Amino acid sequence: AGGTGATAYAEAVGVYLAFSVDKLSDYGSTICTWHSSKELIRNTFSRQAIPMTWDFAETNPLSQSAGSASSAAQWIVKYLDQLDSTIQSRSVLADARNQDSEENTLVSADPPYYDNIGYADLSDFFYVWLRRSLTPLYPDLFATMAVPKAEELVASAYRHGGRRPAEQFFLDGMTQAMERLGKQAHPGFPVTIYYAFKQSETKKETGTVRTGWETFLEAVMRSGFAVTGTWPVRTELLNKIGMGANLLASSIVLVCRPRSADAPLATRREFLAALRDELPSALHLLRGGNIAPVDLAQAAIGPGMLIYTRYARVLHATGETITVREALALINEVLAEILEEQEGDLDADSRWALAWFDEHAFEEGEFGRAELLSKAKDTSIEGMVEAGIVHSAAGRVRLLRPAELSEEWDPREDSRLVVWEVVHHLVSALEAGGGEEAAAALVRKLGSGMAEMARGLCYRLYTVCERKHSREAQSYNSLVQSWPEIRRLAQRPEQAPIAPP
Repeated sequence: AGGTGATAYAEAVGVYLAFSVDKLSDYGSTICTWHSSKELIRNTFSRQAIPMTWDFAETNPLSQSAGSASSAAQWIVKYLDQLDSTIQSRSVLADARNQDSEENTLVSADPPYYDNIGYADLSDFFYVWLRRSLTPLYPDLFATMAVPKAEELVASAYRHGGRRPAEQFFLDGMTQAMERLGKQAHPGFPVTIYYAFKQSETKKETGTVRTGWETFLEAVMRSGFAVTGTWPVRTELLNKIGMGANLLASSIVLVCRPRSADAPLATRREFLAALRDELPSALHLLRGGNIAPVDLAQAAIGPGMLIYTRYARVLHATGETITVREALALINEVLAEILEEQEGDLDADSRWALAWFDEHAFEEGEFGRAELLSKAKDTSIEGMVEAGIVHSAAGRVRLLRPAELSEEWDPREDSRLVVWEVVHHLVSALEAGGGEEAAAALVRKLGSGMAEMARGLCYRLYTVCERKHSREAQSYNSLVQSWPEIRRLAQRPEQAPIAPP
């Protein structure tokens, strides 16, 4: 009856109940662990992988607790409550390389992230349960015993006989897919592509580049697109962001349009000059939007590639084309230059602390080296000890950690106010239990100018920590991410204490 009869209704209910069985399986495996701080079970897929666990937790599937059949059904209900059943829509399963959808469509895609996630392999965990329930309803979707994998557009080395063939498979396939989408896209709207992928490798001759980004952007360019911008969009749960993980706080949305047929050529010098001229203002806009430090390098790819892709080709002095890999390395190089140049706005003590932190972090170093660096930065060790950011004794010097700073500190009474000190007092306030309220109380005393300088320094500190794989990076990233709420709380009028009766 065109989906309106009693049978269709019963089948739809059956589909959603099948989803609840999948949800139940996520909480019913021997990979599940116990979330001690929340006193509940942690599901199998806390990340996009099946990890090894030393021990597992179990829940009663017939109870009303987290991980039960009742809880799984409630998640489906929450989802259905958000849907507008009056909107007509359809879903089609097709290979992006040769699908045949309508022309003049609005294209917004979330493609595979190179080799970062084995989607098809992970899908087998849920597929086997759906297949048992839904094969009579969707025989074509569940015709195979397991999820089809051969055509999956990821750079899987074990499927293609090595890393190089896998990379070529991804590049060729993504180029075909992007060309196909480009032909079907509406000319009045850009194509937007979500890419929440962070992967770095360091080469002495080319600087830091991102292999996944390089291959993906190569495919975008081969298909005739130019990147015209990047929109960082907050899509990730904050509790999933951790140092060392391949995670971003945001998805980076690439905004693409067809490249002009009469795009000019450019030299490497012209490309670098354009980067140095245009990237600072682009970074200012990104930071003004409070992009998290963990996302900054990824988001900067957009403005950088906007410059690179406006040209038909960028050439070396020898006439050879500068590759996407080389372009990304140059973008990262200019980004580092810009962040370093901004150190000039800091006070002398903060410039010393940043240079010392880059070499020693919060560990001890020789007094002689510290003293020599202080002369170069136009400050003194004694002055920084007095300022409350340095400990010096027995010929050794180190920076004070946030937890060592005085809880009684009041910036309005500090005769030698240091931006470095402000950052770490804010970090201490945020992490010591007072949270955003405590940090906001400090910002209220600091004033907007000094507080914004502290936020700006967090970006530079994060890049130092990321390069050294230091766990302190999370503290600086968290402070920036909390900044909108800190600023909102700081703008509220200060509450007068209630007098005792």
